Amino acid sequence: MSSPRTGSITVRHTSSARTLRARLRDLALAGRDAVVRTPELTVGAVGVVVAAAFAWVPSVWYDEAATVTSAQRSWPALWAELQNVDAVHGLYYALVHVWFALVGYTPFTLRLPSALAIGVAAGLVVALGRRLGGVRLGVVSGLVFLVLPRVAWAGTEGRPYATVTTLSVLLTLVGLTAVRRTRSGRHATRWWVAYGAVAAVSVLFNVYLALAVVAHGVVLLWTGIADRDARRTAAVTARTGRVAPAMVDRRVVVRWAVASVAAAAAVSPFVLLAAGQTKQVGWITGIGWATARQVLATAWFGTVWPYAALAWVLMTVGVVMAARAVRAAHPDTRDVLRMQAVRVAVPLTVVPTALLVGATAAGEHLYTPKYASLSLPFVALLIGLAITAIRPRRWLALAVVAMVLVSVPTSTKVRLPHAKQDSHWATAAAIVDRERNWGTDGDVGIIHGSVWGHPTTTTQVISDTYPDAFTGMRDLAVTQTGAERGQLWDVNGDVATTVPARLDDVDEVFFVGGKSRNIRPQVTETLEGQGFHVVRWWHTGTVIIWKYSR
Repeated sequence: MSSPRTGSITVRHTSSARTLRARLRDLALAGRDAVVRTPELTVGAVGVVVAAAFAWVPSVWYDEAATVTSAQRSWPALWAELQNVDAVHGLYYALVHVWFALVGYTPFTLRLPSALAIGVAAGLVVALGRRLGGVRLGVVSGLVFLVLPRVAWAGTEGRPYATVTTLSVLLTLVGLTAVRRTRSGRHATRWWVAYGAVAAVSVLFNVYLALAVVAHGVVLLWTGIADRDARRTAAVTARTGRVAPAMVDRRVVVRWAVASVAAAAAVSPFVLLAAGQTKQVGWITGIGWATARQVLATAWFGTVWPYAALAWVLMTVGVVMAARAVRAAHPDTRDVLRMQAVRVAVPLTVVPTALLVGATAAGEHLYTPKYASLSLPFVALLIGLAITAIRPRRWLALAVVAMVLVSVPTSTKVRLPHAKQDSHWATAAAIVDRERNWGTDGDVGIIHGSVWGHPTTTTQVISDTYPDAFTGMRDLAVTQTGAERGQLWDVNGDVATTVPARLDDVDEVFFVGGKSRNIRPQVTETLEGQGFHVVRWWHTGTVIIWKYSR
């Protein structure tokens, strides 16, 4: 049998390579067409995947423990808690309560709703950008939103701030639709009713979203002034005397005011309840040099100053270029729309932070960077305005890639095991799980000390957030649980008088506490008096663990 000719093999190989290239090209074109047809869904899906990736890795930390503790209480216990503390997060806790009932609690399921919210927010940013400047602005703004460092933080956090961003951009989209329907006269009333309803739900979810409604008022004022100036210029220069209808007229302002006042009236009892609990934010400091750092960098760009500097330059460039283009002799429709994007994005970026900082300067300490999360979609829109002004298109693509690359270090950092306030709770729970005697006939006891940095909170929060490691342990020091008190955290009794009476059938005891302000010496003295001795101890991050055996 003769061997095959090499020429036949070469021809088949070339044909296969061409087929493969053709398939790859078809897939790329199909992907591009999908992005063009449904950019909101595409970017939103990417957002969910990006936000959820490795969200299970970081250790749960103090703020997330408040979510876990509250959301796993019974409805009556949760209601009693909200009368005393954290009413501002009450709706979020209720939703997570339902979520845990459906899927159960793990650190990943705790954070997955935030990842989903980031995906929805990204899709809504695309929709907002499309409406104000076309598909390109929408897609670029949505991608920029996803790579903002603070968005990466919010998407991996079991707290409400990811959903706050979603509601802020949703409320803005509903408001824009109501304005346009008022101009066209089609179903305007129902859209203003929807705006009021979304505003009320948003404020119930987080009271600071009321600042978005205030910012919308500034948007309408600015747009109205611009309309008036444009109409005056047109009346002077146009020979035909025809002037384009105003975007914002008296009907729009009146209906916005009615919807806003109705929403405010509906949520006023909740706002009063939340206002009565301001002592829980007593940790917020006044105005200082740190405030400038928080406003310029931390709030939206993390602690990465080069990233913050680049972002502020791009936002400024976007605003300036849009303003210059619309002031040209004959601005086109695209220029007019992009300037309107500026009028929407700038107030929603500046006003909430300005009001919070102003209140803090006046003595009501309300500003902290995480409360500025509602502005993140509009920061992305301003950056998107700058990037989409780049020509030619290949440079635009390179600019988007550069933004992604610059964001990689921060996006990686927020997914490291100890990313959240240097929490080592997962490590501490793993030590207890590994070192406890699971086969003992007697009970295993535990004494919770205080949490480092939070002296009124016990390390029961570690047991709550990593329950498998502490299953079956007898709490030897607690005298009243948070649910019984209508508060977040448990309270310990005096170690010397509380612990000895609970040591029956206990042969092994763990003490878990903070590295400072702990009650470990008293615990050791009390247990040694009851016939226990120290077996071993561990120090992981800010958590110390001591093991005692009878």
